[in-house]
Amino acid sequence: MRNVMKAATLESKFPILAVEHDCIISKDADITVAYKVELPELFTVTRNEYEAIHSAWAKAVKVLPNYSIVHRQDWFIEENYTPDIQRDDLSFLSRSFERHFNERPYLRHTSYLFLTKTTKERSRTQSNFTALTRNFIIPKEMQDKDTVTRFLESCDQFERIINDSGFVRITRMRKDEITGTENSAGIIEKYFSLSQEETTCLQDLTLGAAEMKVGDNCLCLHTLSDTDDLPGKVATDMRYERLSTDRSDCRLSFAAPIGVLLTCNHIVNQYLFIDDPAENLKKFEKQARNMHSLSRYSRSNQINREWIEEYLNEAHSLGLTSIRAHCNVLAWSDDRNRLKQIKNDVGSQLALMECKPRHNTVDTPTLFWAAIPGNAGDFPFEESYYTFIEQALCFFIGESCSRDSLSPFGIRMVDRLTGKPVHLDISDLPMRKGVITNRNKFILGPSGSGKSFFTNHMVRQYYEQGTHVLLIDTGNSYQGLCNLIHNKTGGEDGIYFTYEENDPIAFNPFYVEDGVFDIEKKESIKTLILTLWKRDDEPPTRAEEVALSNAVNLFLEKIRTDGRLVPSFNTFYEFIRDEYQEILKEKRTREKDFDVFNFLNVLEPYYRGGEYDFLLNSDKQLDLLGKRFIVFELDNIKDNKVLFPIVTIIIMETFINKMRRLKGIRKMILLEEAWKAISKEGMAEYLKYLFKTVRKFFGEAVVVTQEVEDIISSDIVKGTIINNSDCKILLDQRKYANKFDSIQSLLGLTDKERAQILSINMANNPSRRYKEVWIGLGSSQSAVYATEVSLDEYYCYTTEETEKLELMRLTEKLGGNIELAIRQLAASKREGKSSLTN
Repeated sequence: MRNVMKAATLESKFPILAVEHDCIISKDADITVAYKVELPELFTVTRNEYEAIHSAWAKAVKVLPNYSIVHRQDWFIEENYTPDIQRDDLSFLSRSFERHFNERPYLRHTSYLFLTKTTKERSRTQSNFTALTRNFIIPKEMQDKDTVTRFLESCDQFERIINDSGFVRITRMRKDEITGTENSAGIIEKYFSLSQEETTCLQDLTLGAAEMKVGDNCLCLHTLSDTDDLPGKVATDMRYERLSTDRSDCRLSFAAPIGVLLTCNHIVNQYLFIDDPAENLKKFEKQARNMHSLSRYSRSNQINREWIEEYLNEAHSLGLTSIRAHCNVLAWSDDRNRLKQIKNDVGSQLALMECKPRHNTVDTPTLFWAAIPGNAGDFPFEESYYTFIEQALCFFIGESCSRDSLSPFGIRMVDRLTGKPVHLDISDLPMRKGVITNRNKFILGPSGSGKSFFTNHMVRQYYEQGTHVLLIDTGNSYQGLCNLIHNKTGGEDGIYFTYEENDPIAFNPFYVEDGVFDIEKKESIKTLILTLWKRDDEPPTRAEEVALSNAVNLFLEKIRTDGRLVPSFNTFYEFIRDEYQEILKEKRTREKDFDVFNFLNVLEPYYRGGEYDFLLNSDKQLDLLGKRFIVFELDNIKDNKVLFPIVTIIIMETFINKMRRLKGIRKMILLEEAWKAISKEGMAEYLKYLFKTVRKFFGEAVVVTQEVEDIISSDIVKGTIINNSDCKILLDQRKYANKFDSIQSLLGLTDKERAQILSINMANNPSRRYKEVWIGLGSSQSAVYATEVSLDEYYCYTTEETEKLELMRLTEKLGGNIELAIRQLAASKREGKSSLTN
């Protein structure tokens, strides 16, 4: 029976012959080299950087031989987030975080670059002479091996120029990535299925002048193929008003409106056709003469002559290369009503670029066919327009969505534009890459900016990945999280200390479990004694420092040799009074060099029977070495000028003990407002020592503050904390916009980082509840992310007094099960559909 269907097989029309030596070879002998493109993240590129990227593309294009084609193909696919909740090691809060984002829609961006070598005859191919309508004849030029060799060499140069720019990276695609394997689809198969999934299903193609379909998806094509459709001016970048202020600029690439800002399934194809530029200019010279001859008969001929002459003047005076270019946006949907909306959206985004939206209803099959990877030689000549390389490259999309860090360690943040969870490593990977030299962090955020939510979110994830976390807090910010950990571990972890009059925190700085006093331990004891002895405005003399150092060393030696001596502050005081005083007399130490009576008098309140005798003479040693989450809440003594700095510095000694003894284990100390107590003149060296040394012990020190005046007024903070914190984290600073210049100068922020910080929370999605946070690593990486949490996490982190009391009452009612209380509160809030703000 004769087949009467008006259909053909894909094999009979397929334009690709083979893939050899990682090159795509068409049936017309066009050779294509394919690359995968990695672009910088959205909102992280400045105007100068966009210009540098543009310049790199221009230099790279100029190394290609005549009759080459540059084809950029950017895919933007709508996907829904799939939570990873099957792992057994997920905690209650991690699982709730993943479930919160279940089915969250986002755009996935994949970018490819195809460099094709074709021939002069093929470059003049029109739409009625494509692979869809004719047989294949191999051009003679492509049979020359030198032609192919020169082209491949130029491709290598192209790759090197782009990668050396430092902003964009292109990676050569291999045969398996192009053709696919048994288990994964290649780029050609993905193209015909309009998908970027590793497993795809080929569907029927319906090619018609009125409509084109791939399976159930109807295609919608907008083209920029005529100079009349183009804007009057093009640039490398544009100002994004939603995130810009009168004091800062947020920049996007000129083509961003049809890139990540167009929220539908679409492909952006951009072509640069490199013909013989001398021949092009010669043709325009001839056209200009013809127009001049005919100008007396028509004013339009005279105007055309002027335009052609201006084009020629630009080419000759500036040394520009004449090429042809084309850009199109191919969108699709399986819902015709949705397709109408998509058509309007694409047109609106093109209008934002000041382009004239042209919905192409005739050439969709031809342009779809030409966009097959490796088939750019089939592009119809009449769909291109003449321009220069620099202007054509302005239509290259210059940024991509946020990417996950390629590291097993990190924290989960959220992409500010799409709301998709992002795995972010702000410690290990930047260290390995040399972006930062230490893991220390400085966090600045005013009250209400979401600072406590971010720090809770960060330390919780660090703890769940095996980190020993010690926090010094003055506002009960971590009580909920600590109680949850305590409940989950059956009291083995999640230790919460708070200072009470009837149960004060007590220490013994002279006690070490192994009996070994190393240099670091000795220095911390000297610093502590100096803090007790001298006021902030009363620095010790050199003689006093030497005398105190000798006293501490002699006492520690006595502890080591005398097994009956109980190490404590009481016995140290008695050693100074009874023995060291005699030693000083033997050495004939003058009273003005070291006044031992004044020394004993000042330290008497901490000796037996004194006002603070409990503080440094603890008879029970705090066994905190194996506890992985410890919170010291010092709100009750934060205004006590005597107790607060002493307790703080002894707590830090506890951390230093962890730091020295826990080999190969990650450690973090986080100080909220407590850093103020240890940043006084007398303890600056101690703080500096901690920040410089913690790096060597696989640790990190984190300081958190909310008052901008604190960092502006304190030279110690500037010289110690900021200079030794390579990771800076800032939250909403808009209330300080008028005095942000001083903050920028103090923190050493660039104008790019300033613009990012001032854009925080300016254009938040009203359908989501989150606060944005800026994270800067070293001086080369920075971006804004969102801290968005589930309701379960919200109730665990909240610092609202009414919500905390509600959680505490429900926890008591449920027999101390705080996890169950959080679950019930979150469930009731979901049912009530009440909104929460962080």
